[in-house]
Amino acid sequence: MDGDTLYSIGDLARRTGLTVKTIRFYSDRGIVAPKDRTPAGYRLYGIDAVARLDLVRTLRELGLDLSTIRKVVDRELSLPEVAAAHAEALAVQIRVLRLRHAVLAAVAARGSTPEETELMHRLAQLSEDERRRLVGEFLDAVFGGLDAATPAFAGVKRSMTPELPDNPDAEQVQAWVELAELSLDPEFRASVRQLAEEQAAEQVRGEAAGPRRDIAAVVRDQAGPALAAGVEPASPHADPFVAAFTATYAHFLGQPDDIELRRRLAARLERVNDPRRERYLQLLAVVNGWPAPESLAPVLDWSVQALRLRTP
Repeated sequence: MDGDTLYSIGDLARRTGLTVKTIRFYSDRGIVAPKDRTPAGYRLYGIDAVARLDLVRTLRELGLDLSTIRKVVDRELSLPEVAAAHAEALAVQIRVLRLRHAVLAAVAARGSTPEETELMHRLAQLSEDERRRLVGEFLDAVFGGLDAATPAFAGVKRSMTPELPDNPDAEQVQAWVELAELSLDPEFRASVRQLAEEQAAEQVRGEAAGPRRDIAAVVRDQAGPALAAGVEPASPHADPFVAAFTATYAHFLGQPDDIELRRRLAARLERVNDPRRERYLQLLAVVNGWPAPESLAPVLDWSVQALRLRTP
């Protein structure tokens, strides 16, 4: 076969692996035009039709529409330009599929009601700007006014901000959906706001002594060894550990280590130990790609129990 030989649709079908019907369809739309016709009116094609059909099949498998394919084979558009645009479109489709997969996986795992499923779907479909607004509303409700009065809270606010990446995996999307649901819970917002206000008040009260650590971190460090050693909260061996963190809290507040202070500290630690707060931090780490945070629940449970047993 040479460059002057003409081929029927049947010949092209055998050479390309496409059906006669498909080749005729492309020919009718001008993508592969015949060079001549037989006396009986049958179409004849040149050897270049084989290369064009191979390219058309490849582009169709990549998902390009016929209008774009025609422009490529007619050299009205360069293939790199089309490939770049199509890659961008596929990236959007992949993101949508990931979101849908995450929602369906979460529904399957959680046994959600139709109402919960609809909420999850809407949360997963939020744009980046919409996600930022939702997160901003939650953080403003929790820290509004406090970060200006207490500069340290600006850093705390940033550390509690979820940033869903451009190409999240299914686990990150599921975590984002659950975190968004949690941030919409008015009771959770009120609980975290109360904790923030208490910490801000403590920071202001002890401002003269300089920056201070959060009391939950102090309790973790000072009571953690007792828990690790298997000391029971009711045991006399727990006394020095309790005395250590209550003395630190009294120093923070500039108040005596008395019954009232210990009651206040126990209530404070119970609020810090809210399972929803820990879940928020766990989800935040997943969304942001951070290491999983240490659970404070065991040491806080121990500390609250030890405090209550020593507080009439």
